[in-house]
Amino acid sequence: MNMLRRHWPWLLAFVVLLAIPFLFYDWSKGRHSGFVLTLMSEIGVMAIFALSYNMLMGQSGLLSFGHAVLLGMGAYCAAHVVLLVKAGAFWLPTELVPLAGGLGGLFFGYVLGWLVTKQRATAFAMITMGLGELVSAAALMFMGFFGGEGGIPIDRVMDTSVLGVRYSSPWQVYCLVLVWAFIAAALMRLQTQTPLGSMANATRDNFERAQFVGYDPRMVRLYQFTLAGFFAGIAGGLYVLIYEIVTFDTVSAAKSANALLAVYIGGAGGFFGPILGTVVVVLLQSGVSLLSNAWLLYVGVLFIVMVMYAPGGLIGLIFMHAPIWRAGRLRELALPYARAFPPALLVLLGFVLLVELASFTTIGAAQGKTFTIAGNTIDTMAPMPWVIALGALMLGGLWLRREARSFRERWDALMEGAKADSIKRQIDAGIAIVKTQEAVS
Repeated sequence: MNMLRRHWPWLLAFVVLLAIPFLFYDWSKGRHSGFVLTLMSEIGVMAIFALSYNMLMGQSGLLSFGHAVLLGMGAYCAAHVVLLVKAGAFWLPTELVPLAGGLGGLFFGYVLGWLVTKQRATAFAMITMGLGELVSAAALMFMGFFGGEGGIPIDRVMDTSVLGVRYSSPWQVYCLVLVWAFIAAALMRLQTQTPLGSMANATRDNFERAQFVGYDPRMVRLYQFTLAGFFAGIAGGLYVLIYEIVTFDTVSAAKSANALLAVYIGGAGGFFGPILGTVVVVLLQSGVSLLSNAWLLYVGVLFIVMVMYAPGGLIGLIFMHAPIWRAGRLRELALPYARAFPPALLVLLGFVLLVELASFTTIGAAQGKTFTIAGNTIDTMAPMPWVIALGALMLGGLWLRREARSFRERWDALMEGAKADSIKRQIDAGIAIVKTQEAVS
């Protein structure tokens, strides 16, 4: 019972994620939505990948531009293991294929980490960037292991499951991804509480002091890089089972950029920040990309806005409200947020309309597409839509600026009140301790 009481949020999250695909279930045909299952599976894989990246960036302060190398090498190892199992070379349950990818990521994490962890800070970032480009080029040159541009295709139906599951349907694969995602997340959460996790934080915050107390920061970086490779390899093994192919794209810089975006947008300061960022990034890539040709622009703008106004990420914005919540005054922010919502929405609509008008004037025209809103065709060459978009953007911006000023004043007042309440509680607690000691004596 104590374990259930401590870990009920994890169990609740697992049940909710297991139930979400049923919201899109086609009861008339008796089947799940393939798109939703693939999207949810992609989120699970990217969540593991982003958390493994956060072991470097968030825990150790190591900015890597080539983390996809560990994902891709794990994926290639898992693909070759599947081919060997199907050829009868040895027996392995399908459920353990991601573990094979993790071991591959562990091996390459140690080998490559021995090189890249000799440096830190900017030098580390540049070495990982060069390493990523090197492996990407090698993936096209060495056909035996990488398969060239065609990659390594597999068939995930191996009939070796210890559970009697063939994993021929996306639902079965999603359940496997979900289980491994929770296992990997739980292990990475535990790793933050180990001495290695503490020393990774120490070398991030004060490199010289960690050396002074007798630790070798280079070895801490190496062990952290190796473990990050293990979990990235697990994500690579799951990637192979989902898509049944691995190509050079899995080791590309674009895949590394996805991890960077997820961690930074979600927030590297909290463990669950990369998971939140993963949901946002994958929805933008898989959802918004179906609606707009300019989805990459939205991702870039979101990243810039987060860097400028919320460097702590989405999880940092949530944590900022903690003092006010503890003071019991969070409801007083309801009105300021409600007042800021209309101008923010107006700015968003104006910006989106402006981007889509530009997109359909260039890319859309080349593709022969027309810009329609609620069934009405919009002439992108007419001046009125552009005037409306610019007007909404400018009016919303001025309105939002005024509301932001009043919001800031209210926020500062609440924070000061929360600090005063916290000091008062500490004083009251100290007085209570003194009275208790006097009564005992």
